[in-house]
Amino acid sequence: MTTPYQQQPQYQQAPGAPLGQYTSPIAVRRATFGDALASEWTKIRSVRSTMWTLGVLIATVVGLGLLTTYFARSSTPSVSHTPVLVLGSYGVMLGTICVITLGVLTIASEYSTGMIRTTLTACPSRGRILAAKSVVFFLLAFVIVTAAAALVAVVQTAAVPNAPAPTGGEWLRATVGIGLYVAMLGLLSLAVGALIRHSAGSITIMIGVVLLPLVLALFMFTPSLNGVRQFLMAYSIPSQLIAFYGVSMSNSGPSGWEPLWIITGITAVALGGAFLSLNSRDV
Repeated sequence: MTTPYQQQPQYQQAPGAPLGQYTSPIAVRRATFGDALASEWTKIRSVRSTMWTLGVLIATVVGLGLLTTYFARSSTPSVSHTPVLVLGSYGVMLGTICVITLGVLTIASEYSTGMIRTTLTACPSRGRILAAKSVVFFLLAFVIVTAAAALVAVVQTAAVPNAPAPTGGEWLRATVGIGLYVAMLGLLSLAVGALIRHSAGSITIMIGVVLLPLVLALFMFTPSLNGVRQFLMAYSIPSQLIAFYGVSMSNSGPSGWEPLWIITGITAVALGGAFLSLNSRDV
């Protein structure tokens, strides 16, 4: 008679397996990019920071949009020649801080908690991880921002009847264009988070990128710096953002869809640097 400690585990010999070798009956397949997407979607929707950040984003864009609509409606003569959709730019500008924060936390928070080690163990392909994070975050930010901007645009158009009616192109830029631009700005924040690997530092850098050029331009009073001042005013993030509404803060600057191509090029370079950094540095 043997005790339970003396009994040896009995493994079932799989058909076709070499004698004495255990083979799992569970089918094994190679991980795909779809698995990485599912993993990143599970992570981004299951943490509290995502819900809080997106909640504040929606409240900011919609809340400020409705507030500016209320004041515009009470002073209709003063906005009779102003594009009505530009009233939604105030909430979008402030909401970019939420998108920047979420973009950084999408990857930098894993370094601060040590979760990145588990992620890289489950998926050793670092390029696949960065691509999956980028796709999931970009689509989430684009859908949320576009939906919020479209809701505000509909309310503003209905509530301020004496303002000029927006054209189809203006509608597209003020909704889809704004969603693409803000999501791309958040994707740039994700790339900076991958490069810096520190949440607070990356967020500070991105806020500086958004605000510093415009602040510097406001304090350049000397005539010798007029060219630099005009350049910073024209190509600062707030100026590029408001250009989607058909309003320019400078005589010479991007207009129409040009700001989207500019931020896309900058983001592509930053993501390339993040990819090289992930593959050349240890965790």
